[in-house]
Amino acid sequence: MSVVSILAESAIRYPNTIAIVTGNERTTYKELWNQTRATAGALAAYGVSPGIPVAMLIPNVSDFPRVYYAVLALGGVVVPINPLLKSEEIAFVLRDSGAQLLVCAAAFLEQAVPAARQASCTVVSLHSSVDMPESPARLEDELSKSNPINSYVPTLPGEAATILYTSGTSGRPKGAVGSHQALIMQVDVLLLNTLDMRHGDRILGCLPLSHTFGQTCTMNLAFRIGATVILMPRFDGDEALKLMVEYETQLFMGVPSMFVALLGAAKRNVARPPLRYAMSGGAAIPVAIIEAFRVEFAAHIHEGYGLTETSPVATFNHVGISPRPGTVGQAIWGVQVEVADPTRLDTVCLLQVGELGELVVRGHNIMMGYLNRPDETARVIVDGWFRTGDLGVIDDDGYVRVVDRTSDMIIRNGYNVYPREVEEVLARHPSVQQCAVFGVPHESHGEEIVAAVVLRPEMTMNPKAVRDFMYRQLAAYKVPRRIEIVESLPLGPSGKVLRRQLVAAFST
Repeated sequence: MSVVSILAESAIRYPNTIAIVTGNERTTYKELWNQTRATAGALAAYGVSPGIPVAMLIPNVSDFPRVYYAVLALGGVVVPINPLLKSEEIAFVLRDSGAQLLVCAAAFLEQAVPAARQASCTVVSLHSSVDMPESPARLEDELSKSNPINSYVPTLPGEAATILYTSGTSGRPKGAVGSHQALIMQVDVLLLNTLDMRHGDRILGCLPLSHTFGQTCTMNLAFRIGATVILMPRFDGDEALKLMVEYETQLFMGVPSMFVALLGAAKRNVARPPLRYAMSGGAAIPVAIIEAFRVEFAAHIHEGYGLTETSPVATFNHVGISPRPGTVGQAIWGVQVEVADPTRLDTVCLLQVGELGELVVRGHNIMMGYLNRPDETARVIVDGWFRTGDLGVIDDDGYVRVVDRTSDMIIRNGYNVYPREVEEVLARHPSVQQCAVFGVPHESHGEEIVAAVVLRPEMTMNPKAVRDFMYRQLAAYKVPRRIEIVESLPLGPSGKVLRRQLVAAFST
């Protein structure tokens, strides 16, 4: 069982179907598999073999799937790195993962080369200039003299396929090790029991492929069913809408900030793609955005929930059933999601339906563990359950409502305040485009509630009027005492708001 079979078998079933579009480049499944086999032959010359971790620093271009599946075809372990990281951050991932080779796009060599030097890791470049000073070896040169592999190396279901680093929103990133079985089961369950994705569908590939959401839910899913992915190296709302209209995309997958950008672009463009539905994940999406998108694009947003450690999807508003806005749906097939007592750390003590507690997950989608961190692994995988660190409630129908991160909860004068609840109300104000609510230290109250707000274009805001708006819908102790206007919110790779940066900026 190998993740690479996703591409290898689709090359047989759908040889002439376009797999990926990057700019003017069109690549069929047969061509992509042949290119992948050739890339694997070149990587083998650099010592890539079963169990060897290989890092990738490549944006959303056709080189990403070629290298990704080539490493897996040799039995190696893929370590994707977010192209937005700086040299010190890259060096940390290289050292921590034990990567012996880094395959790097030319545009990122300035950050990658010193990082690799720190980590004693070999760099091989893609499309770098031959006369570039101190240029690392070029993969193209090895491709010209290596032979393609005939077939891929067989792997056991429980062997490692990927090491995906968490976004580090609460500290140093941790490498979550994903098995071939977990990644393949995720794809098959989503296709058979969760989504409506069809052979020939066209999907905008704007989610970073270096992240679990884009990697699994865009690339692996699309390749498994023979869909076409229109790759977008860097997201922009207007360009995304233009591509979606041009290629008549049926599906859109994104994080909340992308939906906000699309809604903004829709005000400047009248054309619309023929969307059947959209899929949101990575962070909570306000109900106001879901409703606005449905009106503007005539398509429902189906929200799901998951983490890097759950491969990623654990729950989803299943397609074919009307989504329930404000929830993240029900557990996907073969996965259990329950609520546990967050104060019992040594064991998982499940709570009753309707009670608030920590969401715990058990099933085929759970990671093998955190690389080189047995204590951290033992802390989050307890009695076979993965402790998510998220607070939630499950209703009688099994629908999950995520209340907030346990670490994000604000305690003001002894009252618990959940930022997501406050954000849902604030997002309904007509002046608000995006918002984030967080707590900052306060001498007498313990914590004070602050809201950072991004305004809609050409809109203004009267903080008192906004607070009055919120007082009509929330208990007084939940209403932010400070409302700060910001140009943008700091976001992590998965689209989650980096609250600790906001706390640091406004703790005065």
